[in-house]
Amino acid sequence: MAHVKLTLFSLDEANALAKALKPQLAHLVAAHSELTKIETAVAALSLAVAGADASNPDAIELAKLSERRNALSRTIGDGVRAIHERGALVKDLERGLLDFYALSGDRLIFLCWQLDESEISHWHTLEGGFTSRQPLNRTKRD
Repeated sequence: MAHVKLTLFSLDEANALAKALKPQLAHLVAAHSELTKIETAVAALSLAVAGADASNPDAIELAKLSERRNALSRTIGDGVRAIHERGALVKDLERGLLDFYALSGDRLIFLCWQLDESEISHWHTLEGGFTSRQPLNRTKRD
């Protein structure tokens, strides 16, 4: 499991880091999408090559896909660790979702940002997730 550095962010700091991480996160989202497709192909080819020798075209394709899968897995793992080391949390690579620890009054919350958003505009509790996001202006209620 990746070590997560606990860093408290102001909204401006989180927005600046989100902007800086956007290209890296976009790359990880694309890698995750490719990995998902490869996993499906590997599963299908694994059934097709059962009992076949290494010269079988499907077996050769399976070996190539397995190498690519391993490379993508390393890339994703390294990328997620690098983002975590900067204090942000990768929450969902399908959505391109990052969370940032922040304080609202004396309450620890997550500022929540998605790759297609221009800036952070939502938050949620530590126990909540994407579906419990609330607009930032509601953090002032405490």
